[in-house]
Amino acid sequence: MRIANVFHLGIKELRGLARDPMLLVLIVYAFSLSVYTASNATPETLNNAALSIVDEDHSPASSRIITAFYPPYFIVPPLISRSEMDSRMDTGLDTFALNIPPNFQRDLLAGRSPTIQLNIDATRMSQAFTGGGYVQSIVSGEVSEFVNRYRAAPNAAIDLVLRARFNPQLEKGWFMPISNVITSITMLSIILTGAALIREREHGTIEHLLVMPVTPVEIMVSKIWSMGLVVLIATTFALTVVVQRLLNIPIEGSIALFLGATALQVFATTCMGIFLATVAGSMPQFGLLLMLVLLPLQVLSGSMTPRESMPEIIQYIMLAAPNTHFVILAQSVLFRGAGLSVVWPQFIALVVIGAILFYFSLRRFRQFLR
Repeated sequence: MRIANVFHLGIKELRGLARDPMLLVLIVYAFSLSVYTASNATPETLNNAALSIVDEDHSPASSRIITAFYPPYFIVPPLISRSEMDSRMDTGLDTFALNIPPNFQRDLLAGRSPTIQLNIDATRMSQAFTGGGYVQSIVSGEVSEFVNRYRAAPNAAIDLVLRARFNPQLEKGWFMPISNVITSITMLSIILTGAALIREREHGTIEHLLVMPVTPVEIMVSKIWSMGLVVLIATTFALTVVVQRLLNIPIEGSIALFLGATALQVFATTCMGIFLATVAGSMPQFGLLLMLVLLPLQVLSGSMTPRESMPEIIQYIMLAAPNTHFVILAQSVLFRGAGLSVVWPQFIALVVIGAILFYFSLRRFRQFLR
């Protein structure tokens, strides 16, 4: 393999990418706007839920319940009449409607158990699923404190002190941008190398390469280093400019160590992209094949849900995928500040998996050229 051929072929790939506006837009979006919006998107927990209250008691107890609902979980609840409750929910103005009945305080002080009605719009699944528990907990706490005439935290048998190192306020917006960067690395590296090979076939330039004094190894390595360099530059921009400066999210570990792991991950996934491109006959087929491969890699690697919650057999199977080791390594370095002494097993796993994928991709690529 001649380094000069690899270099010039890689420059050719970069020029071809520069002439593809759709791929350029995808790269810019995945490592800038997508990362930024992930920080400001509505979290999975309850956030600014629409709640209205019908107060038919007008007592200190009902007033106490009304003032217990405030942002960020709920908007400041408006007081409505009973006749407005159904119409507001039908028009989508409210997700929750709480009805405090007459004589509510009197029944509480008399030792009876009055009933409060809570109507929930179940068509808004994300808020309705968790919102009912929030409302019940808030109302129960306020009623209990009113009856006991004492507001204080309960005395627990064990005093548990929690300290969050990376994210002391447990803000969800700190986790999603970094997780989005990790996801975009795998997606873009597969797409760019696969699209580069299919572009050669569709434009007819693959025949030009076959008559040149270059080997299949040189062609394949040139695509790997050129597309991998683009992903590495975009990743550096996303972490240093978007995450650290625009979003002011601190990174615990070494960015250089993470970029080193990213290079190994990109090596493995670009080989995977070349393999998929040789199997697919056209760009639409490559897109369909990409969905069958990329979705399981992202969902089962541990970036969306913890691996410990998956079936044990799935955990063992996914150890053969580079994503699993890269997600473990990236979360350890960026979230917990781990060093090389902690993540070296993942580095070795990425090297081994990348070498195996390179071998099979090269075999398939040679058959593709024939």
